[in-house]
Amino acid sequence: MEKTTVFRELLKSRVLVLDGAMGTMIQRYRLKEEDFRGDILKNHPVNLKGDNDLLNLTRPDVIGQIHRAYLEAGADIIETNTFNSTRISQSDYGLEQMVYELNLAGARLARSIADEFSNANPQKPRFVAGSIGPTNRTASMSPDVERPGYRAVTFDQLVNSYTEQAETLIDGGVDILLIETIFDTLNAKAALFAISEILERRGIDIPVMVSATIADNGGRLLTGQTLEAFVCSVSHFPLLSIGLNCAFGAEQMYPFVEELSAITPFFVSAHPNAGLPNQFGEYDQSAQEMAEIVEQMLANGLVNIVGGCCGTTPKHIELVANLAQRYKPRIIPEIPRHTRLSGLELLEIRPESNFINIGERTNVAGSKKFARLIAEGKYAEALSVAREQVEGGAQAIDICMDDALIDAPRAMTEFLNLIASEPDVARIPVMIDSSRFDVIEAGLKCTQGKSLVNSISLKEGETEFARRAKVIKRYGAAVVVMLFDESGQAVTTEHRCRVAERSYRILTEKVGFSPEDIIIDPNILAIGTGMVEHSTQAVSFIETIKWIKQNLPYAKVSGGVSNLSFSFRGNNLVREAIHSVFLYHAIQAGMDMGIVNPSLLMVYTDIEPNLLKLTEDLVLNRRRDATERLLAYASKLEETDLQHHKTDDWRLLPVEQRLKHSLIKGTDEFIRVDVEEAYNKLKSPISVIEGPLMDGMREVGNLFGTGRMFLPQVVKSARVMKQAVKVLEPYLEAQAMDSHRTEQKKIVLATVKGDVHDIGKNIVGVVLACNGYSIIDLGVMVPAERIVDEVKASKADIVGLSGLITPSLDEMVHVVKELKRNGINIPVLIGGATTSELHTALKIAPEYSGAVVHVRDASQASGIVASLLSTDKSASTINAYQKRYQQQRESYSGSKTVLVPIEQARKNSLKLNWDSYKPVRPKQIGINTLSNIDLNELIHYIDWTFFFRAWGLKGRYPDILTDPVHGSEAQKLKAEALAMLKQISEQKLLTPEGVYGIFPAASSGDDVIVYTDETRTSPLTHLPFLRNQEQKPEGEPNMCLSDFIAPANSGINDWIGCFAVTTGSTTSTLIEEYRKNGNDFAAIMIQILADRLAEAFAEWLHLKIRKDFWGYSPNESLTVEQLLQEKYVGIRPAPGYPACPDHRGKQWIFQLLDIPRNASISLTENMAMNPLASVAGFYFASSASKYFSVGKIDNDQLADYAKRIGVSTTEAARLFPTFLANQ
Repeated sequence: MEKTTVFRELLKSRVLVLDGAMGTMIQRYRLKEEDFRGDILKNHPVNLKGDNDLLNLTRPDVIGQIHRAYLEAGADIIETNTFNSTRISQSDYGLEQMVYELNLAGARLARSIADEFSNANPQKPRFVAGSIGPTNRTASMSPDVERPGYRAVTFDQLVNSYTEQAETLIDGGVDILLIETIFDTLNAKAALFAISEILERRGIDIPVMVSATIADNGGRLLTGQTLEAFVCSVSHFPLLSIGLNCAFGAEQMYPFVEELSAITPFFVSAHPNAGLPNQFGEYDQSAQEMAEIVEQMLANGLVNIVGGCCGTTPKHIELVANLAQRYKPRIIPEIPRHTRLSGLELLEIRPESNFINIGERTNVAGSKKFARLIAEGKYAEALSVAREQVEGGAQAIDICMDDALIDAPRAMTEFLNLIASEPDVARIPVMIDSSRFDVIEAGLKCTQGKSLVNSISLKEGETEFARRAKVIKRYGAAVVVMLFDESGQAVTTEHRCRVAERSYRILTEKVGFSPEDIIIDPNILAIGTGMVEHSTQAVSFIETIKWIKQNLPYAKVSGGVSNLSFSFRGNNLVREAIHSVFLYHAIQAGMDMGIVNPSLLMVYTDIEPNLLKLTEDLVLNRRRDATERLLAYASKLEETDLQHHKTDDWRLLPVEQRLKHSLIKGTDEFIRVDVEEAYNKLKSPISVIEGPLMDGMREVGNLFGTGRMFLPQVVKSARVMKQAVKVLEPYLEAQAMDSHRTEQKKIVLATVKGDVHDIGKNIVGVVLACNGYSIIDLGVMVPAERIVDEVKASKADIVGLSGLITPSLDEMVHVVKELKRNGINIPVLIGGATTSELHTALKIAPEYSGAVVHVRDASQASGIVASLLSTDKSASTINAYQKRYQQQRESYSGSKTVLVPIEQARKNSLKLNWDSYKPVRPKQIGINTLSNIDLNELIHYIDWTFFFRAWGLKGRYPDILTDPVHGSEAQKLKAEALAMLKQISEQKLLTPEGVYGIFPAASSGDDVIVYTDETRTSPLTHLPFLRNQEQKPEGEPNMCLSDFIAPANSGINDWIGCFAVTTGSTTSTLIEEYRKNGNDFAAIMIQILADRLAEAFAEWLHLKIRKDFWGYSPNESLTVEQLLQEKYVGIRPAPGYPACPDHRGKQWIFQLLDIPRNASISLTENMAMNPLASVAGFYFASSASKYFSVGKIDNDQLADYAKRIGVSTTEAARLFPTFLANQ
């Protein structure tokens, strides 16, 4: 039996097991640069370490051992080590010309080992899957935010690259082709296109698997496409399986595998990671833990193929393979035969579906405005036309660039690329409309979803019709068939039906088109022209619809509706009536979709009765004089402009719904008048608050919790809510009705003693307030006794503790102990940048009698609080958290880092060759202050990635601006930030100031000696640093910051620098003013911007240090992006961060720079800087200096360090508790 047949039959009888991670296993070999180079690339000019695919040639023994390990563990399928073996990916290493060798060697190596195992046990045949990765470029997104229509790679380039790889893998003997880790469906479609051409050309059949990567908890790919839309987009290919891999562990992947299992007619695969990565990017989930979750997939019959991705090992696969033997494979469900199209989201046309409106205004023949904008190259402006169509109700949009003065292929490409950057438009399918097939192909190369092609016909004969149809099918699109044949356009019912049937038979029987992907357009032609032969056109079209529905199963019917009224141009009233009447009757006959302008349609029942009768006479050809009668009547009517006087329909809703609308949209334009109306209606301010206002805020909370609103929108909603309550305050006071108000659940929030960071706490407060909770915010630097007193006085239901610096972690432990000592056991929420679920489980939860829950970010807060306070769910929620934290404590106790004695670590310090390196003498030595800094200069250095993260929008800048999910909100948020920055700059609301110093220095062990002057005879101070103490592989040093400074006994002069900057001296006042005015959004915005400007100030100053003030890198010419990626020479580590975790470093910097005399910054007892928007750090100029993590330190180093700084070990550890080995 042929091997492909054997493989397919096995899948029907049992679950097959795929291997695990290749990269994880390669890392265990600790290979060096020379391992990757081998002899063949000894003199290659580019570093090659990390190009794992190269090991197929240079270390096949390593790859072979990994393959064997997985086969011995029970894997049925092993993947070739060719994930990055395309020209596109290998161009990073300058190895494009070696792609053929890499793939051939990888395939042959896996083939030979798999055959060895198959021959040893023929009852368990082993298979080889040729791994095809996504490349490192995306065809659906631009890497340049300024040019959203730009693509770093084209569809054709991807096809060429995938063709080369797939052909070589086949030559090497693989059994299967696996397109995996798909983050952009268009990339995957290019791979499928390439494979389809290869299989047809070679006349072979080889199974193809595809596996996507879900990028977020909403179930979307990186490019924003939903899982069901992805399935729709790739199901044109006869896949062996469709599955998910990477990004998630089995637990997080489970619901998406469950969804996938229910919606695809192919086999389903899943190869998850070993859980989620920890803070160091490593995977901690044990084989047993993963197997227990995978078993749920198997037990519920969700998969046919299962394996592992990042972090998994042969042990993981061994346990999974043992489990797979116990369970039956997934049974493929019967999927209903519906027409399915997709953009970022799925459009499924069911029998019960309403008529599908296809917007017509993005057609240069259908809109003068659109045609002008395209002709002038104003594509971004032309997007507004598409957006209006979607907002007007279009469920797909027709895009046509056919004009003699327009370069149609280029225009189609540019416009579709721009649409991909607009999530509100990209969510719906596009209809690529052209009479030129090269334009259609240009469009198909730009759409990741399943598009419609408009159109093909038999006009040029059956051969060309079939050829074009085959190409369209290969791209994965549905097709519109116009009813033309070799004799011309079909204009009678009989001719229309004959051409429709012929076209349908060719497509389904010769080309292999699914009938549900065929849309027939019987040609809507003009009526009312005065020519008798045209009068029956609408009736003939409707008759043809009925015939198609009875005789051509699953085919759909469409048409361009505006053609019908072409002879009435200039009379919109008549045209709209004709369209509405025609659609009413055509839809009843079975018309599924049509190209219409949805905002220019009358409602059939709203047509004036006489106009309706006369229009139906024309459309249904009931009178010979129908045209004249209709025009005569219409001339007596006053034409109403239904399109251009768009009323805000929501203003016509009841006042309760209007208030809800304002809250959800965050608009305050009508809030005062609507609140007053609601008060007059309900007669009670409390009824207004607890009724429509809280209904609206609950909906806001629900939308945020389900990912359909973003944090900036929630904050705006909260601002509108405050304005609404402010309108009611006089009524509340006058009627003294507060006592009658329903008691809200109370939540006390506080940033703990010694810490001044409160952005996250403030955001959580706004989110919880949106969900109807009463928030008591105690502010920052709050001692434990005040928190206890407030909890007692307010009878709070929950307390939330926040902190950013590491000493705050110990303070949180102290707070829960005090709560417990005072007999309080209400739930405690823990949050803040340095907090973690693991620390909460290990150090905080065991000290408290009540529930302690770590809250990762604001999006989790409302759901956690609701569960903790729910009468039904509270007990089970608390039990679940306690069990989870107990498991984490048990797991942690058995997985501690191996440390070496401090003296051994010092012997393994970084050894620099000081004989060959001469430190650059600074141009300026001593202390210098900075004032009158131009804010506009600092704005240039803002790291916008962290700005968006502060608002809860995760993603890297500038990519986030074109993110299909977050992009629209991110663009709005940045525009508002820039507007506030302009206001800050023009009104001088913030006053940046700072100080820096450069001093003579030398290292002495783990200390840096700072001298008073260049004589270097009188030490000014000693700066003690900590050393990494983890056990290192041979050749890897245990680093300390002092390693980067020339030793005192070297005879070499060296220097160290330090700095402190702030932009926040007036921030608190501004925040308070905004809050008094009910503008939480502006308060949070200015706080975040002050933080970002302080960081930008530090970045700007470091640049000045490198180029001018110290001058050790005078010719540096890096872009801002490169600066933020730390591509410069030297480092500026900050106390409290991994390289120097002790926050006391700030105190030593302040002493060196004479702060606060030289800058308006102070320190709290726990070494938090005040103002909050402040940054301090050291400067190291050595080209060898780099950022690293001290990691855990042992008791011997702690004792040594305490002695060096003159304090007890307890006090020494207080300011960096999470870095201790016993923590």
